[in-house]
Amino acid sequence: MAMNLKDITLSDNAPKQLLLDKHVAFIEAYGRKKDDYEFCLTEYLRMSGIYWGLTAMDLMNELNRMDKDEVLNFVKECQHQCGGFGASIGHDPHLLYTLSAIQILVLYDSVDTVSIDRVVSFVSGLQQEDGSFVGDKWGEVDTRITWRLLMLTKRLSLSSRA
Repeated sequence: MAMNLKDITLSDNAPKQLLLDKHVAFIEAYGRKKDDYEFCLTEYLRMSGIYWGLTAMDLMNELNRMDKDEVLNFVKECQHQCGGFGASIGHDPHLLYTLSAIQILVLYDSVDTVSIDRVVSFVSGLQQEDGSFVGDKWGEVDTRITWRLLMLTKRLSLSSRA
């Protein structure tokens, strides 16, 4: 049976409220420090990281502080001819990063700036003979793929109802 483990002790003078300005400043600065060690090491998950950072900024009502044009240009540069998106420029397309890219475009109401027909073609090409889907050309299969497929379908259908 699991036991609760208290792994940190907060001092009595620790802040009692959420310091939103500190969170906003951290996320806003993160994307600007392109030479930082951490930034370089996280290239393999860049698209998803951008999505989560933008979502956090949106929840804090600070999405306007992010450079929309830079983000949208990055997303477009990550779309492959096959329609899928890679984690970063030059990375193989995968359903995970395709979902993150579409979620970013939905946040910015910019789904029409990429080829959705190519996205649909990419996703359709991932379907296997038994009806299941793989995440990429390398054949990764698990329940996360199904969830991402459902989310992607939902995001695209919501964005096309405008």
